[in-house]
Amino acid sequence: MKGIMSIALAVFCIGSLLSCGASRRSVAVEEGWDLISEQKVNFVRDKDEITVSSRNLYTDLRFRVEDREIRINELKIYFPNGDKLEPKIDDVIGADQFSRIIEIARDGRRIDKIEFSYRTTGNLLKGRANVLLFGRRYNPGY
Repeated sequence: MKGIMSIALAVFCIGSLLSCGASRRSVAVEEGWDLISEQKVNFVRDKDEITVSSRNLYTDLRFRVEDREIRINELKIYFPNGDKLEPKIDDVIGADQFSRIIEIARDGRRIDKIEFSYRTTGNLLKGRANVLLFGRRYNPGY
């Protein structure tokens, strides 16, 4: 009887674990834009470094914020040849809104990594923001 109960418990646990994977949400991405990264934001000043593994050329970047408003204080974009772009940014982005588009190169460039500083504004009890970083792929036909 113990053996049957153990097998039943194992089957139930495995079924529960498998069903959790199906609940992942999907992000709608506009034509020509790639989702580069997604980060949960703390209330204290947070700094993230994202290594971009894509070999695509990008012309622009922008952020989308979910759930809560954030303030982005600093942005550094590093390129494989060692160049660094530091666009002036100190923007508040509202919940479920996009940031302004940040141009990095009209003819597209590969990105090595991106560093940015940000923080959630408002009340800790209302939760943290989720930040999505998008890159617009270079399209030589346009």
